[in-house]
Amino acid sequence: MHSPFRFPRLTAVAAATLILAGQAAAQNSPVKVGLMLPATGTYANLGSMIENGFKLYVAEQGGKLEGRDIAYSKVDDESDPSKASDNINKLIKRDQVDVVVGTVHSGVALAMAKAAKESGTLLIVPNAGANAITGAMCAKNIFRSSFSSWQSGYAMGQVAAQRGHKKIVAITWNYAFGNESAAAFTEGFEKAGGTVTQSLNLPFPNVEFQALLTQIAAQKPDAVYAFFAGGGAVKFVKDYAAAGLNKTMPLYGPGFLTDGTLEAQGAAAQGMFTTLHYADNMNTPRDNAFRLSFAKAYKLNADVYAVQGYDAAQMLHAGLKAAGGDISKQDRVIAGIAAAQIDSPRGKFRMSPAHNPVQDVYLRQVKGNNNEFKGIAMKALADPAKGCRM
Repeated sequence: MHSPFRFPRLTAVAAATLILAGQAAAQNSPVKVGLMLPATGTYANLGSMIENGFKLYVAEQGGKLEGRDIAYSKVDDESDPSKASDNINKLIKRDQVDVVVGTVHSGVALAMAKAAKESGTLLIVPNAGANAITGAMCAKNIFRSSFSSWQSGYAMGQVAAQRGHKKIVAITWNYAFGNESAAAFTEGFEKAGGTVTQSLNLPFPNVEFQALLTQIAAQKPDAVYAFFAGGGAVKFVKDYAAAGLNKTMPLYGPGFLTDGTLEAQGAAAQGMFTTLHYADNMNTPRDNAFRLSFAKAYKLNADVYAVQGYDAAQMLHAGLKAAGGDISKQDRVIAGIAAAQIDSPRGKFRMSPAHNPVQDVYLRQVKGNNNEFKGIAMKALADPAKGCRM
C-alpha cells in the first residue's frame, strides 16, 4: 500500500531544490551596474575618467567582485537635469540594474537621488557635490565616493584667510554645486575673519565672463574665489589671466577649477592654489601603484575623477563582501559600505553617518601640468550634513 505522504514529501523536496537552484543562479548571475554619466558636452571627459576608474578597479580584481561578474548598462545624462528622471528610470525600470553609479552635474544628481530614494535602488555618486544628496535628501541606500561641495569650499576659505586676504569676490555658475561651493567658501573665510564682498554668478554652462571680470576689476578685491569645471574652467582661467587680473588678485578655487584642465589652461593656471581631496605627487605607495595601473590601462594620467570612480567600485566591493556576494541582500550590502574603511589613492577614508566621505582636504599648487601636493589644508573633514534624517 502506498503512503499517502509520499507525493507531498517529494513535492516539498522538489520545491526546496528549485529554491536552491534559483539562489545558485542568482549568485552566478552578473551584478548589474548602471553607469549614468556625461558622455557629451562640458563634462564628457570627467564622465569618461570616472568610468575608467571604476572599470580599472574591477579589472584589478580579475573582472569580478566577490566572485560575481559585472554587467554594465550606460546612459548619457547629457548634464541635463530635465532629462535626469527619464534617464535614471531607463536604468532602474528598463534595465533593472542592481546599483546606479552617477553622476557629475549636481542638478542631475539631485534628480537621481530622488529616484533612488523612491525606488530603493542603491546609488553611488562618484562626483556631484550637491550638499542635499547627503543632507536633506540622504537615505540609507545613497552613498558618495567623492565629496560634498561644502568640504573643498570651506577648506579654501580657511586657507585664503591664513594667506592674509581680507576682501574676496566669489564667482561661479548659478546652479547647486556652484552656489554651495561659494557659500561654503564664504563660511570658512568669514569664520576666519575675512569678508566676501560680492558673490557673482552666471547661468550654466554660459562662458561669457567678460562683463563679470570687468566688475571684479572695478572692485579690486584682495583675491577671487571661483568654481567652474571642465571646458568652463579652461575658459575662465584663461580669460582671467588675459585680463591681467591674476597679476594683482590671486585666483583660488576648489580643485575642479584645475583638475583635468591644466593642459588646456597652460600658462594661465601656473602658480594657482586650490583645495581638494586629491593631489598630484602625493607620492604614497597606494597612489603610485594606482597611477601606474591607470596609465598602463588607459595611456592617460589619473585625476580626481578617476579616483572617485575607482573608489565607487571599491565601495561596491565592500558591500558585496559583507553580503557574501549576494547583491539581493541589500541591507547587508548597505551595512558593509557604511562600515568600510576605503583604502583610496587619495588616502584612507570612511563614511560619515550621512554616507559622505570623511577625508583629508589637501592644498595644491599648479606646477606644469600637475596640481602639486603642498600639505593638508584640513584633516579628516566631515561634512555637516545639514537636514539629514535617516
